[in-house]
Amino acid sequence: MTLKIKYFGMLAEITQCEEETLSFSKGTAADLLKVLFEKHPILEEKEFQIAQNQTFISNDSIISNAEIVLLPPFAGG
Repeated sequence: MTLKIKYFGMLAEITQCEEETLSFSKGTAADLLKVLFEKHPILEEKEFQIAQNQTFISNDSIISNAEIVLLPPFAGG
């Protein structure tokens, strides 16, 4: 399947892209992270959350043909 991956904040800066498409066979968020870490090794050093279709997911969540968003930690106030 083809996924649309969006990067926000410092994640967009370090990957040098705000959005990309990625070919991904079925699997979990952890499987997707392995692919992303191979493509963008710097991501492995950063903290971020993954959202699928505007809902935060865990590493054991199944990835569907969806929009995936990587979000850096939020600063609050």
